Amino acid sequence: MRKSNLEEVKFNIDHVPVMVDSVLEYLQPLESGIFVDGTFGRGGYTTAILENGNAEVIAIDRDHEAITYGKALLLKYGGRLRILEGSFGCLDEIVRDQGLELVDGIVLDLGVSSPQILNSERGFSFQLDGPLDMRMGSKGLTAGELVNNISEQELADIIWKFGQDRHAKKIARAIIKARLIEDIKTTGQLADIVKQAVKVDYKKINPATKTFQALRIVVNDEIEQLKRVLSAAEKILKPGGRFVVVCFHSIEDKIVKNFLKEKSGALAGTSRHLPQQLETPTQSTFDLINKKVIKPTIQEINNNRRARSARLRAAVRTSV
Repeated sequence: MRKSNLEEVKFNIDHVPVMVDSVLEYLQPLESGIFVDGTFGRGGYTTAILENGNAEVIAIDRDHEAITYGKALLLKYGGRLRILEGSFGCLDEIVRDQGLELVDGIVLDLGVSSPQILNSERGFSFQLDGPLDMRMGSKGLTAGELVNNISEQELADIIWKFGQDRHAKKIARAIIKARLIEDIKTTGQLADIVKQAVKVDYKKINPATKTFQALRIVVNDEIEQLKRVLSAAEKILKPGGRFVVVCFHSIEDKIVKNFLKEKSGALAGTSRHLPQQLETPTQSTFDLINKKVIKPTIQEINNNRRARSARLRAAVRTSV
């Protein structure tokens, strides 16, 4: 019988794992097996898995602070836990470097963790003034280097494509104008520029939200990393292995949804206008556990505002 999970894995006031009970329900890490938490963060899912059976966990994160934080868990769970620094896009390589070919389950939380947002020095938050960084790891261009060097068109394209902000051109123009006067170095500077450019009253969402999201996605190469980890999961899951992904915005969720539908044969054509599609049966590598996206309960949203935009999708690896 599983324990009650939300309180079990509530490490500190700054971080509550999203949809943890649903994650366990679909991942099923009951008594044994090896599971990969590709986005360790503050260990919410990892702890839930370890507390609800005798499974082992390989936890991965490219944030060195998360790796440092996890050392306390290594003492608690001993040989059942391995915490490794790296990007989940290389998940299959990381797992195989541990001497393993296949695993029993993989879970991903594609959101930014609360500790990252609440640390102003990381530069993720438009509400806390700090260096305009946004890197989840320590390598690559910062958001500040990005906004101070690329063209107006490139900025507009990023904000439109990854932030889906209809004010993208206006915001890009304002950023270019501001950086001619001085470099944009802090999150506060950028948030003020966006707010002045958009000039709308907001009640539910800060005008800078979508711009910050778009820059963070590009700085961390999140879309390419997501595509790589989906492919990696297909390679290293055992037949019957479970794959659970929690997304927080529509761009990522659409990529996950389409990948799982394609790999499960759910996108196969059945139209009478396209009979040729029926001649070659789809070799499905995944079976969808639930065809509809799983959303958090009202109670969880009330208890944890971070959960309000969460969307969970889950599938089982076939023997193909």
